[in-house]
Amino acid sequence: MFSEKINYKYRTKRIAVKLNSKGERFVLKGHPWIFSNSITKMNDDAITGDLAVIFSKNKNKVIGLGLYDANSPIRIKMLHSGTDRVVINEAFFERKINEAYNIRLPLLATNTNSYRLLFGENDGFPGLIADVYGQVLVIKLYSEIWWPYLEIILPILLQYTKTQCIVLRLSRQLKQLSNHGLADGEVIFGSMDNEIVEFLEHGVRFSANVIRGHKTGYFLDHRANRKQVGQWSRGKSVLDVFSYAGGFSVHALAQGAKEVTSLDLSEQALDMAVNNGKLNAYNGTHNTIVGDAFEEMDKLIKRNVTFDVVVIDPPSFAKRHSEIELAKRKYAQLAALGEKLTAGNGLLVLASCSSRVSDQTFFDINNHVLTLTKRAFDRILKTGHDIDHPVRFLEGAYLKCGYYRFFDA
Repeated sequence: MFSEKINYKYRTKRIAVKLNSKGERFVLKGHPWIFSNSITKMNDDAITGDLAVIFSKNKNKVIGLGLYDANSPIRIKMLHSGTDRVVINEAFFERKINEAYNIRLPLLATNTNSYRLLFGENDGFPGLIADVYGQVLVIKLYSEIWWPYLEIILPILLQYTKTQCIVLRLSRQLKQLSNHGLADGEVIFGSMDNEIVEFLEHGVRFSANVIRGHKTGYFLDHRANRKQVGQWSRGKSVLDVFSYAGGFSVHALAQGAKEVTSLDLSEQALDMAVNNGKLNAYNGTHNTIVGDAFEEMDKLIKRNVTFDVVVIDPPSFAKRHSEIELAKRKYAQLAALGEKLTAGNGLLVLASCSSRVSDQTFFDINNHVLTLTKRAFDRILKTGHDIDHPVRFLEGAYLKCGYYRFFDA
């Protein structure tokens, strides 16, 4: 049975909303967000979680349905856009979850039991993430709008995932609220003997701390890139920068890399990387470096150390619009450092998860920096999100990754 804290009723209601012309255009195009400055008329008694019925500006036709969020500049998060008649009920949510599940079926046909079933707005669940790690389902909430609907949604998710346990993770904002009575990392269904959960990713074994780890415990979006790097690392030396729990490192070791070095600021993260490596059979050497990535890469360069494969996957450098220019400079620095660490005829993999730095900008930066080195190179592959992270709107895309092969005489 679900935690008793989930099983109580919120008194939500329907509210009528009218938008300005710009807001209406966004809704009709299927954009999932309505900002407060787009609303021209609305009920005075609206509370978070209320069902917002969006009416057209002139003809009073219903053009969409969403959930009202009093505590966010994104005042309404859309569930449905269009003039067709839709009822927001259990059947509606089951249809959405079924659609999301069917998209993931090709991934589930591989030797993988860790995946993102619901990718927030991109799957029609704005502010809600549902990740599966083996028998554990992790729900990450970024908005209070979902409190009234968890009792409906969770049983459906259990049915599709066939998981035995649900862990609730909360955003920083929700952690600060006490009105819901729930704690970050709380087990709200089933039980867990250990907060560390093991899972498979294309046949490679990993573990994640789903109670205390970053996000929901692991970063599932790079799965396809980790597999690709592993396949191209056989017999090679590999540097994994910003390695966290060793995703790229472990795939490289499992696929026969002769030597792998994981570099991260967190000693705890590197311990996880080493332990994840040991979950698999490998013959290579796994080294670790604790420290600031920029400083440690510079030290390696000064020692004339190079690697056959260099992977640089930093955290988001631009969480605010004001940080974009700094982020661009950091990406340029990393490309320059990475090139110097990449051996002759080696492979440099550069990634970004900063949604505010566009795909075009990121690849232009890399191309400019690498061209200045005078080394012959070719971008042999460009990738984005894995299949369980579908992108349905512009802001929903954040991950980009380029593979640069050098051709040295």
